[in-house]
Amino acid sequence: MGDVLLRAVRRAGDDEPVDVLVRSGRLAAVGSALPRVAGVEEVDGQGRFVVPGLWDQHTHLTQWALVRRRLDLSSATSAAHALTLVADRLAAAPPTGGAPLVGHGFRDGLWPDEPTVAALDAVAGDVPVVLVSGDLHCAWASSAGLRFLGARTVAGLLRESDWLPLQGRLEHLPDATVDALVGEALADAAARGVVGVVDVEIADNLAVWRRRATAEPVPVRVRAGVWQPYLDRVVREELSTGDPVAGAGSLVVQGPLKVIVDGSLNTRTAWCDEPYPGTADHGVLSVPSAELVPLLAHATRHGLQVAVHAIGDAAVRLALDAIATTGARGSVEHAQLVAADDVERFAALGVVASVQPAHLLDDRDVAARHWAGRTDRAFPYGALHRAGVRLAFGSDAPVAPLDPWLAIDAAVHRAAPGDAPFHAAQAVAADVALASSVDGEPLALRVGGPGDLVVLDDDPVALAATPGGLVGIGVAGTMVAGRWAFRDGSL
Repeated sequence: MGDVLLRAVRRAGDDEPVDVLVRSGRLAAVGSALPRVAGVEEVDGQGRFVVPGLWDQHTHLTQWALVRRRLDLSSATSAAHALTLVADRLAAAPPTGGAPLVGHGFRDGLWPDEPTVAALDAVAGDVPVVLVSGDLHCAWASSAGLRFLGARTVAGLLRESDWLPLQGRLEHLPDATVDALVGEALADAAARGVVGVVDVEIADNLAVWRRRATAEPVPVRVRAGVWQPYLDRVVREELSTGDPVAGAGSLVVQGPLKVIVDGSLNTRTAWCDEPYPGTADHGVLSVPSAELVPLLAHATRHGLQVAVHAIGDAAVRLALDAIATTGARGSVEHAQLVAADDVERFAALGVVASVQPAHLLDDRDVAARHWAGRTDRAFPYGALHRAGVRLAFGSDAPVAPLDPWLAIDAAVHRAAPGDAPFHAAQAVAADVALASSVDGEPLALRVGGPGDLVVLDDDPVALAATPGGLVGIGVAGTMVAGRWAFRDGSL
């Protein structure tokens, strides 16, 4: 825990300079001309702006750390285009020693052609190739890639339950190597103003984060989510959400129970009231009510909050029903298509809408095709906020970059710079978007709150008035529990 006195800083949307004192890792005082405190470092803020530390409420940290080593397929406009990218990589830098070529980021929801194993085999030959979709809910593998994964033989894509349990088999790297990459990713996040993340990697996160926290200091706060296969251990150790998992004072705490109820939009597996156009297919229901209700009740009895993945409107309703039945506390993750009546139920039940605004930049055209006639209630951040629902922003990295400023910009403008807003009525104001990124802390700062602060070169509320204005905002320093997780040379 650290002690720092920041002099002459301004709060978001407020030009009046104040001093901010952090002692023993907590915010101790905010005011004008605070007195000197013996033994406390004084830092001249030079009129910069200070906001509570930013959080990413939904990440897959190991995959985010590894994705920079993978073939980027996000630009592929067709299966044929993706095959060309694969062929180019195999020609330039083929994997050795039986390792697979792993790609990431393809989105086939608008492709004019079908991804098939045979077509990938024609390019890959005996090299194991596994290409992971941008939404993480499906993969395109060659025959050798399927054998590498130990997967069943398919003609096209591995989807949902055939794919999700296999994700961890892609990179057989030593723990120390992976942990170092995760550490680099968290340092990069701190340089963007991130003080905390919720990690819902599909793994034994309790064991993984205990290892990491024991080996090296963790630069930011981590809430380590738990999946059902690992739930018994968490319950046996009587860990509730928020309990330290690596000793008192640890920045790593137990996170929520993560449950995936349905699929995704791009994979056309989100479970919806209406079928996908031209089909009788409503998507995939992965965990029906008969399984979800007792699971949430069990977690709730043992002090765990829940994070229920639900993207389609039918899945969102099912998740809210289960939360209402069990009295569970926590969030619905994604909530990309929500019926009007269920918007009000979020508020009535006190359920957090944990959403990833950057997804609408990637998914708006896919939504227009596959959710035709319903997109006025897709990514409904404005409606949720007006109903009094707490929004909590994240990235779902590596689905979108771990960059809270990109998320805030997307929520405010509902478009990439230069594009028309996607249902502008569902936008939120800049101060609302910023408040949805700071883990419930007030933008005006709260005495007694955590000593997690970000010092910015400019007022983020003012920058947010311009589309793209927040992207690349200057972060001078990021403080976690009163210690600098990032500090540039100007502060």
